[in-house]
Amino acid sequence: MNLDLSEEHQLLRSTVREFAEERIAPVAEELDREHRFPYDIVAGLGELGLMGIPIPEEHGGSGGDTLSYAIAVEELTRVDSSVAITVAAHTSLGTMPILLYGTDEQKREWLPDLASGKRLAAFGLTEPEAGSDAGATRTTAELRDGSWVVNGSKIFITNAGTDITACVTITVRTGEDEISNLIVPNGTDGYEISAPMRKMGWHASDTRELSFRDCAVPEGNLLGERGRGYRQFLEILDGGRISVAAMGLGLAQGAFELATAYARERQQFGKPISSFQAIQFKLADMATEIEAARALVYKAAWLKDRDRPFAQAAAMAKLYTGELAHRAANHALQIHGGYGYMDEYAISRFYRDQKVLEIGEGTNEVQRLVIARHLGL
Repeated sequence: MNLDLSEEHQLLRSTVREFAEERIAPVAEELDREHRFPYDIVAGLGELGLMGIPIPEEHGGSGGDTLSYAIAVEELTRVDSSVAITVAAHTSLGTMPILLYGTDEQKREWLPDLASGKRLAAFGLTEPEAGSDAGATRTTAELRDGSWVVNGSKIFITNAGTDITACVTITVRTGEDEISNLIVPNGTDGYEISAPMRKMGWHASDTRELSFRDCAVPEGNLLGERGRGYRQFLEILDGGRISVAAMGLGLAQGAFELATAYARERQQFGKPISSFQAIQFKLADMATEIEAARALVYKAAWLKDRDRPFAQAAAMAKLYTGELAHRAANHALQIHGGYGYMDEYAISRFYRDQKVLEIGEGTNEVQRLVIARHLGL
């Protein structure tokens, strides 16, 4: 067993960390306060090849493995979750379905701009009445004269409404008991995008409600085989959970580092609070759990890279890191005391950003169901 990262992985980590600390950290609080999408940061990530890490070079990506992708997401979340989810949703949910299920023509049309980060992509699964019960999709698509005519709505969709968004892939009911996936280009008649939704956290990421009213897209925009949409999005979510798990790991790491630095600086009773056992125990527990979380995330990525079954490992990693991020952010804020409750301190943003990691891409409860199913229960 070799637990050392390769030189390539170490170089990637240092590159992403440098970018995050120099380009993102100085403006993260401002972007959060102004609820402003980080267009220039996304452009910079694209220039570094970080918007299409697991996409093959022949399609304009970096040709990296899943572990490289997880490390990049981890390092971005260590500084700011809004930027990290922009990358993760674009890559795992927006671009990956086209890579995995698209025709050669669809790949030629969409992947070069998406993998390079020139354009963004989104994935529309969740609906007002279809969340954890993803099979309850009510958005319909009827084939008429060579076009799919879509009617329905999606909610809580990341990256759908930016100025550089190219398309959204949506799940639709193409028959009474049939779910398929369609690519809908931004700007299509009948496709309406709401104003940005107001959220507890992730303020600098783009989250919208989408509606489709007699929205017609070409028959050739069907993604993969008709009626295979349910299986397709389950496979997409399995892979996406590795990136969300990496976010939980990165947020916990960032919160731990903020708390450690503050504890060393903050003086009470004539000495730094890091000298008090109550603080030391919190930090010791956080450090231990972070190491355990990193092993779970990296194992899930390792399994996927070797084409071995990884769904259970991904669900375990996502469940554990989501709950760890909650504990770590909470302990880190407590260590900051009253200052942690002030938005001038980054831990306040980390605390708000964490909660959705226990909800998005499958709630904690759904992860436990997935794990139990793989255990044969």
